[in-house]
Amino acid sequence: MKDEEEKELSCAECGTLNCHKHESRYPKFCLTTNVDEEMLEESLECYKDEEGIDRKIALAAADIEGAYYGKLTRVEEILAFARRIDAKKIGIASCVGLAHESKIFAEILKNNGFDVFMAICKVGSRDKCEIGLKEEQKIRPNTFEPMCNPVLQAKYLNKAKTDLNVIMGLCVGHDSLFIKYAKATTTYLVVKDRVLGHNPVVALYTTGTYYKKLLSPKEY
Repeated sequence: MKDEEEKELSCAECGTLNCHKHESRYPKFCLTTNVDEEMLEESLECYKDEEGIDRKIALAAADIEGAYYGKLTRVEEILAFARRIDAKKIGIASCVGLAHESKIFAEILKNNGFDVFMAICKVGSRDKCEIGLKEEQKIRPNTFEPMCNPVLQAKYLNKAKTDLNVIMGLCVGHDSLFIKYAKATTTYLVVKDRVLGHNPVVALYTTGTYYKKLLSPKEY
């Protein structure tokens, strides 16, 4: 591990966030004032192609933020975003535990003129042991316990030729695999947190009280 004076500093250590409002000073290690000009220009190039999806996504996101800041739910923002990027068919990659909520979301999408294709996480229904998990590592050992298969979810949505995918509470890590293998642009509606009712930021809000334990190192 690097000594403190050699430690690589980033936005995680910033106390001013001056890049946001230009009302303070930048720290010496600031990623903005010490920006790699080549990387900056490369990033800006992504937004310059008027026919490119990167530009369309960036403009759609910024337009929604400006027009509806604090006015729309995430569900409504996804509807607005889908329309602005000309998406016609929406893919839903859902956790089986949120299948009911995903069906409601699918109905909302259909009522707003979108086609919908959904694949739940247990699609394929193969036991977890088939990919190397030990029996004692299951939630309920010595029973059939189907694996989550985010790669197959992605392949199904790819085959359906979705224009935009929405993740509904896939497990941490499984969401990463889905994003890796999905071809269409992907966004989130639900981030899974079984303890906090799928609102993981609550743990951060309460690090001064109930979840103070999170600030102490722990092996999981």
